[in-house]
Amino acid sequence: MIKRVNPQVDFIAIEHEVLAFWEEKNIFQKRRDANEGNTKWSFIDGPITANNPMGVHHAWGRTLKDLYNRFKAMDGFELRYQQGFDCQGLWVEVEVEKELGFKSKKEVEDFGIEKFVKMCKERVQKYSKVQAEQSKRLGYWMDWENSYYTMSDENNYTIWGFLKKLFDEGKIYRGSDVVPWSGRSGTSYSQMEIIEGRKLVSHKSVFVRFPLKERKEEYLLVWTTTPWTLTSNVIAGINGNLDYVKIKASDGSIYYFAEENLNFKRLDKQFKEKKQWLDGVPKLKTISQIFKERGGFEVLGTIKGEEMVGWTYEGPYDHLEAQDIAGGYPFVDESLEEQGVSSRSQHQVVNPGKDNIGNDIVVAGEGTGIVHMAPGCGDIDNKIGKKLGMVSIAPLDEESKFTDKFGWLAGKSATDKETVNEILEDLKNRGFLVYVEDYPHIYPHCWRSGDELVFRLVDEWYINMDWRGKIKKIVDDINWIPEWGQEREHEWLDNMGDWMISKKRFWGLALPIWTFEDDSYYVVGSKEELRDLAVEGWDEFDGNSPHRPWIDKVKIKHPVSGLIGKRVKDVGNPWLDAGIVPFSTLKYNTDKEYWNEWFPAEFVVESFPGQFRNWFYSLLAMSAMLEQKAPFKNLLGHALVKAEDGRDMHKSWGNAIWFDDAAEKMGVDVMRWLYASQNPEHNLLFGYSHGDGIRKKLIQLWNSYSFFATYAEVDGFDPSKTNINDADLNIMDKWIISKLHLFIKEANLALNDFSSEKMMKKFELFLDELSNWYIRRSRRRFWKSEDDSDKQAAYAVLYEVLTNTIKILAPVLPFITENMYQNLVKNVDSSMPESIHLCDYPKSEESMINLSLMDKVDALRKIIELGRSARNKASIKIRQPLAELAFSMKDDDIFDFIMDQQQVVMDELNVKKIKRVDDETELIKYNIKPNLPLLGQKYGSELQKIKENLNSLEENEILNQIRNKNKLKIKLKDEEIFLGRDDLILEPESTEGYTSSGDDSFTVGLTTELTKNLVEEGIVRDVIRQVQTMRKNANFAVEDRIKIFALLDGKVGEAIFSFEELFKNEVLAVNLINESRTGEYTETVKIGNQNIKFSIERI
Repeated sequence: MIKRVNPQVDFIAIEHEVLAFWEEKNIFQKRRDANEGNTKWSFIDGPITANNPMGVHHAWGRTLKDLYNRFKAMDGFELRYQQGFDCQGLWVEVEVEKELGFKSKKEVEDFGIEKFVKMCKERVQKYSKVQAEQSKRLGYWMDWENSYYTMSDENNYTIWGFLKKLFDEGKIYRGSDVVPWSGRSGTSYSQMEIIEGRKLVSHKSVFVRFPLKERKEEYLLVWTTTPWTLTSNVIAGINGNLDYVKIKASDGSIYYFAEENLNFKRLDKQFKEKKQWLDGVPKLKTISQIFKERGGFEVLGTIKGEEMVGWTYEGPYDHLEAQDIAGGYPFVDESLEEQGVSSRSQHQVVNPGKDNIGNDIVVAGEGTGIVHMAPGCGDIDNKIGKKLGMVSIAPLDEESKFTDKFGWLAGKSATDKETVNEILEDLKNRGFLVYVEDYPHIYPHCWRSGDELVFRLVDEWYINMDWRGKIKKIVDDINWIPEWGQEREHEWLDNMGDWMISKKRFWGLALPIWTFEDDSYYVVGSKEELRDLAVEGWDEFDGNSPHRPWIDKVKIKHPVSGLIGKRVKDVGNPWLDAGIVPFSTLKYNTDKEYWNEWFPAEFVVESFPGQFRNWFYSLLAMSAMLEQKAPFKNLLGHALVKAEDGRDMHKSWGNAIWFDDAAEKMGVDVMRWLYASQNPEHNLLFGYSHGDGIRKKLIQLWNSYSFFATYAEVDGFDPSKTNINDADLNIMDKWIISKLHLFIKEANLALNDFSSEKMMKKFELFLDELSNWYIRRSRRRFWKSEDDSDKQAAYAVLYEVLTNTIKILAPVLPFITENMYQNLVKNVDSSMPESIHLCDYPKSEESMINLSLMDKVDALRKIIELGRSARNKASIKIRQPLAELAFSMKDDDIFDFIMDQQQVVMDELNVKKIKRVDDETELIKYNIKPNLPLLGQKYGSELQKIKENLNSLEENEILNQIRNKNKLKIKLKDEEIFLGRDDLILEPESTEGYTSSGDDSFTVGLTTELTKNLVEEGIVRDVIRQVQTMRKNANFAVEDRIKIFALLDGKVGEAIFSFEELFKNEVLAVNLINESRTGEYTETVKIGNQNIKFSIERI
């Protein structure tokens, strides 16, 4: 039997009950068993970083993954259900360092790499368990005993095989380059990673002067936001096509800089709009203002940049030892060393030209049009230096501190504010400093530790990506959702450099690269190959995972030269770990038949920002190299989770929401509804007030179910014993069944297209139609005492609608739908599937979709909607009956339907009769005016002529053109123009005796004259509402019959006695006793100017 349910539902308690039910009955495994051997549907999970508890941002992606998996499972497909944990990398190391109180890489080395790595492993194991439990709480169905870990031997050795293939094709190389570097972590960052940690900060930027040789008192004016790099200056770059101004300052000094920069208002827009600006940073001055404040200046003339090429100058730090080292420092160019060339000897003005996509390297604007270049401190500078044959000076060590070739700066951190201040003071004392300012800009920081990065010249290991064409080819084989993802990936592939794969750290993939004394190197492709080549350390390594420090002990013999080599100390870029999973998790090296069954994946989901250059890129690159195939067919990307106010979530801001808190306060089904209904292209604003809005919709669903369950228990409804045919169904039954099957069809289409947000939008409309129209219009059919075919039809139809609806929603709302299913289905028929998640996903029957009927009912509802609007205009409550509704429309077929269903209109709008009028002008008129602000912007001086033209036209003519053609043709003197609907203001005005409302298809008018009889009925309907509220407050059952005691007199008493039968029927009263007596529940209510005490009791 179906049991009534508590309308005051506790969704969170239900979720915990359902979790226990799934576990007790082993529902997940039963779903897997039912689908085993069916058509396979392969899903690859992007590994979650097992480093901290889950946040609500993780839950968005995991909800999407789970709901599509559940949908496909209910559709009968066999799935693998393997999810992954991302285990290796700096993100874990940083957290372990925090636990240990370490602030540098050296402290780790002193502590011991083995102990440190073991702690990293333990942290991953700890938080993978935490995240697994949180994911189960989310309802994320996975084979939790078969999760993959990127630190596993299989994952690491599969990457070895990938790198071996690249090595065999000559794609692995060691190169020196200027890369982003963290002094705190002692490692470099790839192109992929640097964008993740960009922050808005303020730096001390400086204008400095470089004295020109053989030009007395003449200077290049140079600007930089990184004063520490001046120590390593080699050349100064200009733009040969720019004009450079020559000015004379008040002290007689002559300066050269780009003419355009003299009065250029730097970051003016950012300052005015306060976008990308920091509080407390003052407005930037123009160069003109700077020199005016120093006593003024005189413009002496201009010179083309190309004429400046070759000028030589004195650098600000030529007295440091590094500036005089032949060949550069610490990386020596041997050919330049032989020539005795040093940085100081190369100081000159150069024209660096254009970059690889054709943009000028030096431009006017923010700086001075003269760029100080230090090939050892900037990636662009380094490329230019190599092209022009310049030396490089790299001033910093692994901790971002100056080395001993830099005099008094040795041992000082380049990013320390005190060091910067000392450099500025030094420049000032030696006459190089012109001006200092606070300059806000976006600057790279470590995306995990948060420390400011520097650019440092180092040796790293790279993959030569000259085979990117292979990747681009497979990008086009993928269905990208949203579509612009495909273009975004191509943009990354077009502009990326070679892939830096090394990290000078401890916990991560041990790069399988061994180096030898002849400067050669060799990549080992498997554990077996390593064993065969090992000449030392194998016994110590065997039995351990391929990580530091164990792998570091193995020495190998080069298979060709016979030299003995050591492994490089570097670990791998962590995106190698995640990119290999379509191979490592599918047994690529050990069971090719299994791999072929499940590769490529049908589906992956991940957050878009950053992943084009991270996970998507690594997946595509590794698959293109290994198999020349896309690793997945469909990619669903979603945006970011933000706080409700649109800001990022941060613990320090107090707006971060942890998953556990949200799950136990908001409820998981509410969260999943929120995630599933969000357009994935847009950031999701997550918070408890948004959750409350979703909860109200969930309650609306629950109330529809609760209404049915309550009356089904009262009447003992048994769907198996109901025999209903089409003749028993009324128009509303057929309409809601048609709507149901249309919704089923749309849900299948949406979920197969990975568009849950479209399905949820359709559902919210359907839920409104179900609860606010079908159930509300059918209530009396359930209330009535006769158990006739009409009542049975109402039960049967609503039962069919509810049971199908919850099955449609089961992938999105797995908990509440399970609870409803157990009551609606399993309590009735024990032979049905044990869980809603063991059911088949509903399929629509096209024959049940009646588009014509739906159009007619929609028109009926539109008439009622316009009628309510008309009441609101006149401030007439719906409880006040009105004499007549008049309406106009053009479609005779729909008119016939509305007249056939006129009782529905009369009931809904509380009118006594309805009629059709010939034309809308009998009910409403439109005053049409030009939208002056909008037209003024478009047509300016022609506005007066447009107004005159409009005044000459009949209003009906204007309306007809706008309604039929969506535009109005206006003839001006020399041309024809077309006005759209937004260009006009249509002001409706009701005709006398009516309050009216309308649109392009329908117009409705309600008579406003009130007779005594209408007023009395309105009073009675007010009293009915009050007594119904009393019943609810007294906790009476919906079916309870009652007695009413009240001393009735005055207008209220007269009205009640005039409409006594209506009053009693509506409140289920058997007796109305006109005396003051106390029953079970008593309230005094105010009706108009009268206070009346009502008392009620059950019979």
